[in-house]
Amino acid sequence: MTQQNHWEKVYSSKPPEELGWYAPRLEISLAWITGLNLDLDSQIIDVGGGASALVDDLLNLGYSSITVVDLSGKALVVARQRLGTGAEKVIWLEGDITAVPLATSQYDVWHDRAVFHFLTTPRGRQHYQEVLVRALRPGGDLIMATFAPGAPPQCSGLPVERYSAEELSATLGAEFQLQKQKRQLHITPGGVEQMYLYCHFRKSE
Repeated sequence: MTQQNHWEKVYSSKPPEELGWYAPRLEISLAWITGLNLDLDSQIIDVGGGASALVDDLLNLGYSSITVVDLSGKALVVARQRLGTGAEKVIWLEGDITAVPLATSQYDVWHDRAVFHFLTTPRGRQHYQEVLVRALRPGGDLIMATFAPGAPPQCSGLPVERYSAEELSATLGAEFQLQKQKRQLHITPGGVEQMYLYCHFRKSE
């Protein structure tokens, strides 16, 4: 089964609020994005945004240039239907972030909650980093959340990598400087504890 087929099956099996990574509001992500004091037309990309409600909150705050990328077309349909006419204000991209064509220096903020840790091969991580480096403008901000050490070794039936802030910094490379970090205990709808590591990096000018 391909990665895309896996995620399409996942989103077909349950409503989003019953999936393991679901949170009604991504409090840390939202606080860190708004704390950047961006212009409301700044370009924000939510990688693996799927059915997440982060796009709803950003739109409600007035941000007007949002792109959501996800491997699952079904997840994007859920988000678009939920937003109604508001979905027309968002750019929706279905595809693998390690291969999707993004414009050079297009984005001011790159947000990724729970995509990068599914990349368990050096090649996959390299391809992701290449897209990230190309698409995020110099001086742009990267907000990433992965499983932390001590979190389960799998999520949604797939293996994941778990990172400390130091390990994540080393993996992303010297082009990204760590600004801050925070751990958050996420409890799935099924009661499983998952410790997340949130990191804010800034790309070199």
